[in-house]
This record gives sequence, structure tokens and C-alpha cells, in this order.
Amino acid sequence: MTDRQLRLLVNYRLNEAEETWREAEILLEQSAFRGSVNRSYYAMFYAVLGLLATRGLGTSKHSGVMGLFDREFVKTGVFSRALSRSLHRAFDERQASDYGEMLMPDQELAADLLGQAQVFINEIKTQLAKVGFEL
Repeated sequence: MTDRQLRLLVNYRLNEAEETWREAEILLEQSAFRGSVNRSYYAMFYAVLGLLATRGLGTSKHSGVMGLFDREFVKTGVFSRALSRSLHRAFDERQASDYGEMLMPDQELAADLLGQAQVFINEIKTQLAKVGFEL
């Protein structure tokens, strides 16, 4: 992959993350909490995909993406364990609300995850800018 292609991919993933975050915000405003939880998680997921691309890493499995994030960026001190916990929590809450029977996330949970997703994306963008990926 050329440098230009990599920059386009990273930019695409971060735009995808921001658009998905806006979807989560709209769903929260419309009291569609299950959808908001889903989109908050995916906003974080897309941001990680962009970050991983900068190191030539990626996988189709969500657990693999989270594992690579933790190995490459959390254990090395680039990002805090708290940021990792927010990603893992969003994944768990998304799984529970999408696949759990008779589980309905509430406004408080959806709003909390939306806020965590915004912090997560901003921290990813800040790190990307530090390593030369201006978005």
C-alpha cells in the first residue's frame, strides 16, 4: 500500500467513525437506545481500524481488533487502560443489547457510551496527528 493509499484509508475509517458517532447521537435523541449503543460501539471500532491500518494491521474479528489495539497501543503505553476498558465495555454492551433476549438498554447507558465513544475517537485522532496523520 502506498503512503497515499494508507492516508486515504485512515481518513476513510475516521470519517466512518465520526459519521457513525453522529448516528448514535441521533438515535439517542430519538430514544432509540439499542441503536445508539450499537452505533457508539461501531464508531469506536472504525476508529481502531484506522489506527491499526497505520501499522499494517487488521482483522475481520471484533475480538481480534480489540486484542491488537490492546497489544499494540495499550500495553505499550500509547493509550491508557481506561480507554481500552471503554472499548471493551462498548463491545460487551453492544453484544448484550443486540443479541441478549429481553434486554433493553436505557437512556443513561446509551448516553454514557456515546460520551465514551466521543472521547475514544478524539484520543485516536490526537494520536494519529502525533504520528503525521492530519485528519
